[in-house]
Amino acid sequence: MDSQPNKRTVFILASGIDAIISGIILLIYFGLLPVDISSWGIPRWALGLVGGVWFVGSIAVLAYFLTKTDVSE
Repeated sequence: MDSQPNKRTVFILASGIDAIISGIILLIYFGLLPVDISSWGIPRWALGLVGGVWFVGSIAVLAYFLTKTDVSE
């Protein structure tokens, strides 16, 4: 049994969900979602930094696995 297609599918789903969650964090940071982050005790710049790095990383992993060719020999 070959686990490569299953592993690829799991990485695609996980990075897609990560991109959605980090996108929501960035929408909160930019003020497009009405969430008061000042009561969380987290500096605004830290939320933007974490959301941005997380978003870029998850999009990079998603793009890699979506463009990766399936070589089975």
